[in-house]
Amino acid sequence: MFSKILIANRGEIACRIIRTCRAHGIRTVAVYSDADRDALHVEMADEAVRLGPPPSRESYLAIDRIVEACRRTGAEAVHPGYGFLAENPILAEVLAAEGIVFIGPPVEAIRLMGDKIESKRLARRAGVPTIPGSEGALASFEEVLETARAIGFPVMLKAAAGGGGKGMRIARNESELLEGFERARSEALSAFGDDRVFLEKYVVEPRHIEVQVLADRYGKVVYLGERECSIQRRHQKVIEEAPSPFLDEATRQAMGERACALARAVGYVSAGTVEFVVDRDRNFYFLEMNTRLQVEHPVTELVTGRDLVWDMIRIAAGEPLGFEQEEVRLRGWAIEARLYAEDPARGFLPAVGRLRRYREPRGEGIRIDSGVVEGSEIPIFYDPMIAKICAFGPDRETAADRLATALDAFVVRGPQTNLDFLRAVVDHPRFRAGRLSTGFIAEEFGERFAGVELPPERRRLLAAAAALMAFREAERALRIGGRLPGVVLAPERRWWVSLGSTGFPATIEADGGTSRVRIADEPVDLSLDWLPGRLLARIEAGKASLFVQVDRICEGFRLRHGGAVFEALVRTERAAEYAARMPQKPPRDSSREVAAPMPGLIVSVAVRPGQEVEVGQELLVLEAMKMENVLRAERSGIVAEVRVRPRDAVAADQVLLVFA
Repeated sequence: MFSKILIANRGEIACRIIRTCRAHGIRTVAVYSDADRDALHVEMADEAVRLGPPPSRESYLAIDRIVEACRRTGAEAVHPGYGFLAENPILAEVLAAEGIVFIGPPVEAIRLMGDKIESKRLARRAGVPTIPGSEGALASFEEVLETARAIGFPVMLKAAAGGGGKGMRIARNESELLEGFERARSEALSAFGDDRVFLEKYVVEPRHIEVQVLADRYGKVVYLGERECSIQRRHQKVIEEAPSPFLDEATRQAMGERACALARAVGYVSAGTVEFVVDRDRNFYFLEMNTRLQVEHPVTELVTGRDLVWDMIRIAAGEPLGFEQEEVRLRGWAIEARLYAEDPARGFLPAVGRLRRYREPRGEGIRIDSGVVEGSEIPIFYDPMIAKICAFGPDRETAADRLATALDAFVVRGPQTNLDFLRAVVDHPRFRAGRLSTGFIAEEFGERFAGVELPPERRRLLAAAAALMAFREAERALRIGGRLPGVVLAPERRWWVSLGSTGFPATIEADGGTSRVRIADEPVDLSLDWLPGRLLARIEAGKASLFVQVDRICEGFRLRHGGAVFEALVRTERAAEYAARMPQKPPRDSSREVAAPMPGLIVSVAVRPGQEVEVGQELLVLEAMKMENVLRAERSGIVAEVRVRPRDAVAADQVLLVFA
């Protein structure tokens, strides 16, 4: 067994690998860029080596610097995690030449499965069904158009050398095909240094279901069940679960056996994932093989009881798997949600900033995989994932309930996150019913997330809680020392609570173990576990038990629960009457401006001053977090000013152009 392993990665996955190594007495070496000098994975490792400046190409993608770090520290093996160099055959080759073990599959397997065109050919030869499409890369738009017309719309353009949603575009007609071809090639070149794309038929109502395989160097290959990964946004997974609520046992076995057949055909060793598209009739088609550990591997670990990182290390050290396919048993249900620094209200664009407050939830069946602590910085240079929230239970309903509670209790302050959106997804009736497809988010939520509307009884409960919070704050203020003797004051008990456009008269009738608040002449009995200044409150009312996040604002609180965020203004009755008479200041008119939704780099500018544009027309392309974001006109008009040029770095909310 290895005595020292270098982790060629950062963030959550680096911390995850370090934890397994610690558990087995293996020393670890972290690597970092200047942006990650104070990162958690650097602190956790036994040693740490600086790679270079923040850009990935000068740090985490610099193979020569990774190898030099191994030489300096005496690391015997390298675990690449996922992303960055995890599926780069050159790293594996260079390490082998240095006598350093690559904790992953053989070079040839990485190379073959990394080429999406060649991997489809191999899958066909191994008897794995594949989706109709082009036989190879398509060099020109004319070839793309001819192929699309032959197989019929809708079609999917994909980067030949890529994955993770980069360089992928759906086209439903010839117009979308032209723009998709240009964007897919540009993203592919930026992300992978290879602009080749290929085309395949887009499956309607598709599910994305993948099979986890393990293979040792002695020819044994097993599969560890499947993961349902259909909840995606822009082809990137958001929520995953194991097992799939869609598969029957016969389909599960058939997919597992085909995945193992492909692994044997390519001479696979280590952990890998064979991804399939599954249609409404449970026909499955090969999508790709990821020759690495997957982001969503924890759900498989929870239902199988295995540590996949440790399995990878053992296999790389030459140990056999040590178990048979018949011994693999799936127990219970696990669901994972990816917490991202992104702004759902702005079309899920990435966000950056410092985590001013960060509190991970705890509870039965909850597992959090993260690479941050309070005070950590979410930089612009890398993937904006903060943590993975995993919930396990004896069945799907229990796992979903536990995940919902954990999301309500996860406290993050700083950059915008998708916490409220994740919470809304988990409670969506279609998700609870297991009626999933890769179009779920687009169909149910669209391009932006504006929050959810809580049912009336839940709003009344939160209004009662807000009034009780204001009462307790007032009560505490009256206990401040230094008052004149003989002066006895009592806190106000009659309030007016406004939740958005809805207002409630509230009277505090009793406050103790169980408090009573009269809301609009209806009594609400609740137990409130909260003290002024805390960011998290627990409310018990009848059979309901829920977490509510609380931020103090002027004249009230900002409350978060169940995917809803609203300001609860709590005033005395007289103050509420005065507030209703106050004139409202009109907001600043920014309707003629197009601002940067996030920090990034201008890739291209498609318009010039004096040009007339229509709604939906491309204005410019902004690159951030390794993705190209097309900013389009939300109104027709004439461009008056263009304030940026290609290659300009811009800040969030910076004005990029102005309409006349």
